[in-house]
Amino acid sequence: MNSILKLRHKTKVFVLLITILAFGCKNNHSYDKDLVGFYEGEFIHGNFSTPIQIEIEKDSLDYKVYFTSPDQNAYRIPTSNVRSKEDSIYFELNSDYYSFRFRNKLSEDGTNLNAGLAVDSVRQNFSLKRIDDVKNSSFRKEDVSFMSDGLNLKGTIFYPDKPSDKVLYFVTSSGNSDRSASRAEAMNFTNQGYITFHIDKRGTGTSEGDWRSSSIEDLSMDDINALNFLSNKLDIPYNKIGIKGSSQGGTKVPYILSKMEDLAFGIVVSCPSTSLLESDLNYWKNINQPLIGDKYFDEAFALERLVYQYIGGLATLGTLENAITKNKDKSWFSKVWIPNLDEVEIDSKLQFSPMPYFEKINQPLLIIQGTKDEIIPEESSSSIYKVLKDQLKSKAVLLVDANHSMQVVDNSDFPYWPMPHPEYLSTIHRWLDSL
Repeated sequence: MNSILKLRHKTKVFVLLITILAFGCKNNHSYDKDLVGFYEGEFIHGNFSTPIQIEIEKDSLDYKVYFTSPDQNAYRIPTSNVRSKEDSIYFELNSDYYSFRFRNKLSEDGTNLNAGLAVDSVRQNFSLKRIDDVKNSSFRKEDVSFMSDGLNLKGTIFYPDKPSDKVLYFVTSSGNSDRSASRAEAMNFTNQGYITFHIDKRGTGTSEGDWRSSSIEDLSMDDINALNFLSNKLDIPYNKIGIKGSSQGGTKVPYILSKMEDLAFGIVVSCPSTSLLESDLNYWKNINQPLIGDKYFDEAFALERLVYQYIGGLATLGTLENAITKNKDKSWFSKVWIPNLDEVEIDSKLQFSPMPYFEKINQPLLIIQGTKDEIIPEESSSSIYKVLKDQLKSKAVLLVDANHSMQVVDNSDFPYWPMPHPEYLSTIHRWLDSL
């Protein structure tokens, strides 16, 4: 009898435990189901406003959150430090200078995400509406890989919804940015009927290799091999393909056009008419001259130039060390950037200048320069245009108040998200239509 009672008691406990577990699982699943989704709305702070979209996904282990802002040319940027608790989710979006911290709570009816954004000393609440019927993209994409210099490089081809024989390739740029940096622009041009292609530069994203130890010529050959791969894969002749590059990517455009004479056109944005070393020095000058003052600036600038010349392989370590010893007690010395000299790796890319290649090319070229570019002098665009052979179809455009990244420099109440210049993409589209 006792055994039967014990068995019944165990059975009740077991049933109760199952019920509790099922109830708990049901609640967790409910929150999972509610949080996962596509949300969009307007972020407003003072005189600043921009539409943003948040996509929340969940795999078997964790939530993944992606940030999109069409105005900022940002598409599905992955966020970090994603954490969740019941009907709330937290994540961060990081730039080179700021960390944007999002706190989000689902409304009781599940139709809205009540969000808060904190950056620097600014705190702003806003609301995003759940969108259940997300419109399908008017294009499709294909992830591809190809070999270049023994390295496996990865990229994405975007195809417009209607067949097209117009192709635009995005030349890789400086630093460790992968293809996500040009994703939004690639999609924009695909929506305008272009097949677009961009890749992870060697050593970035999922591509093999090391961009740091590679020359501009090495990196340009990766772009050339990408163009060869694209032409062969799509069976499209080179005269239907144009290329676009910004900053260091812009300096590679004339090199590539000179090596591939059948390419249709080139677009260069924020491109120097000097060596990369000189453009880097120009940035340092613009930032530090107001801090140092005119009286001592020439002395300080001479030492900074020597630092860059050493990094670029144009000056010896001994020469630089002697100059440092001579000037280390000067009042301006702390303003000069001097890296740890024991860790410096010589970077020959600083010696590269695009001007000899601009003089060689025959293809039409669009040159876009911002008047508030902190790196490239305003006169660079006219210097480049003067040496071009095809000045009839080529064009140089100055965008007023645009910086190096083609963002507007204005008196925004929310300067943390600079907006693209309103004439930037439209200028390119108009020029392409004129060819």
